[in-house]
Amino acid sequence: MHSETVRLDPDKLSSLYDQLGEAGAEDVVCRAVEEMAVRLTHCERLWRQNDMVSLRKSARSLIAMADQIGMTALTAIARDATVAIDAEDAPAVAAILFRLMRVGERSLTAVWDQQDMTI
Repeated sequence: MHSETVRLDPDKLSSLYDQLGEAGAEDVVCRAVEEMAVRLTHCERLWRQNDMVSLRKSARSLIAMADQIGMTALTAIARDATVAIDAEDAPAVAAILFRLMRVGERSLTAVWDQQDMTI
């Protein structure tokens, strides 16, 4: 069992709350977390189907969503996944994808916890 460090940028969340207000920021975070959970599952399915073109698109979308709400570790790992896909390095893609899944799950939980603390 691998233990992964989850890194969140609390300033990104604070900035989001400052810009959109509490209700608007909560809506953005809620939608982003839900969509990222779907995308993470979709990434695994695409990898199992060996659809690297679609997997790359899905990983790229994770980069934007994770960055928007301050998930720095998830952003970096999703970026690493796209680099490995571009390099056509199948073992690296597999390793990075499963790291993405582990960190993704923990990051989603951490954002919910962080959001609960700010309310």
